[in-house]
This record gives sequence, structure tokens and C-alpha cells, in this order.
Amino acid sequence: MLRGGTEPDPRFTLANERTFLAWIRTSLALLAGGIAVEAFTADLFVPEVRKAVALLLLVLALVLGSGAFFRWLRVERAMRSGTPLPLPVLAPILAIGGGITAAVLLVVVVLRPA
Repeated sequence: MLRGGTEPDPRFTLANERTFLAWIRTSLALLAGGIAVEAFTADLFVPEVRKAVALLLLVLALVLGSGAFFRWLRVERAMRSGTPLPLPVLAPILAIGGGITAAVLLVVVVLRPA
């Protein structure tokens, strides 16, 4: 499938695939979380907050799911060409997106009347 370079050790290729699948699993969990927030939290949050949190989770799932493929491809090409592995871009995106979502929920919970 990929041309150029030399075939890497199969263990490294399989490890790259496992990492790809872990990112996909995380993306699917965020997708399920976004759907769950929209479907089941109508009595907990005002519609604007519910929609904002659901959208944050769904967009994060979209970015991670699509970014996982490009990360897998870049790593595979780097291994074949013997160049350094690319820096992970998805980890900071997940950390920032998760932090923003947590901050929104924290503010809503703190400001919600008892």
C-alpha cells in the first residue's frame, strides 16, 4: 500500500495500528458521550449548555477520528523512511477539548441552584 522506503518490523506496524485503534476507540466514546448528553440531560442543563457540551464532544470526536488516520499514515511513512516519528498532535487536542468541556460543566454545576 505505501510505497518507498523499507518494510518496518511487523511489531512496529502492529503497534502503530493498535495506537490508531485506541484513538478511534476514544473518538467513539466521545461520540457516545455527546449523544448521551443531548439525549439524556434535558432536566439537568438549560438547552444552550446541553447543546454546547454535546457539540464540544461531537466535534472532538470528529477531529480525533479523522486525525487518527493521518497520524497512523505519518507514523507508518516515517518508519518506512527511517525518519523521526512525528509529534503527536491529537494528544494536546484531546487535552484542550476535554479541559474546555470540563470547565463548562464545572461552571454550570457551581452556578446551578441547589
